[in-house]
This record gives sequence, structure tokens and C-alpha cells, in this order.
Amino acid sequence: QVQLVESGGGLVQAGGSLRLSCRASGRTFSTSAMGWFRRAPGKERDFVAAMTWGGGRTSYADSVKGRFTISRDNAKNTVYLQMNSLKPEDTAVYYCAGGAGGYTLTDESDYAYWGQGTQVTVSS
Repeated sequence: QVQLVESGGGLVQAGGSLRLSCRASGRTFSTSAMGWFRRAPGKERDFVAAMTWGGGRTSYADSVKGRFTISRDNAKNTVYLQMNSLKPEDTAVYYCAGGAGGYTLTDESDYAYWGQGTQVTVSS
């Protein structure tokens, strides 16, 4: 089993920044990729960003390209999501995910492990 714990969510004004963290513990060697997904109020959960632990591949949703950056600290088993130039439409519960990642890294069915989620609210 792999346990994922997110932190760093909160309330921020439009144009501001937040950094989310996701610390993995347990059988982390069973995951080859880590991703971030989000669920906005009344909507389905959507892909945000993902990367392989080795760092060879990254992927971003078009809506966050140029504003969000995913990174990792392998020594700390932690993945980060730096979110800049936040917009009200970024308001959502953000989930960290770990798993095989699949070919595209964007399909949530390729992630077996999920965190509890952290709320990000962007005010206008």
C-alpha cells in the first residue's frame, strides 16, 4: 500500500500563488508516476499535472500550462504543485495520485493510490 498526504491548500486571491505538497509513504517503489487531479464544485474530477518519479516525463492540462509546475523531491518522497497566476476557475479540491501513470499520465484509472484531497479556493 501507498499512503498519500496532501497539504498546502487554502484561500488565495486571483493572481496569487500556492504550493501544494504530496508526501508518499509505504510501498512507494510500486508507483512510477505521481499526478495531481482536481474536482471543481459540480464537476467531474479532471487531470491537472503529472510526472514520472524519474522525471523523464511530465504532462499538464492545457488550462494550467504556463501557470502550474509539478516537481518532485525523491529523497523526501514528495511531489509538489506550484500554482501561479491563480484564477477563480482553479477553485477545486486537489487530489494527489500515485500509480503506473499509463502512457499519457493523464488517465485517473492508471493511478491506484489517492490522497484525501486539499481545498484550493481562489477569490476574484
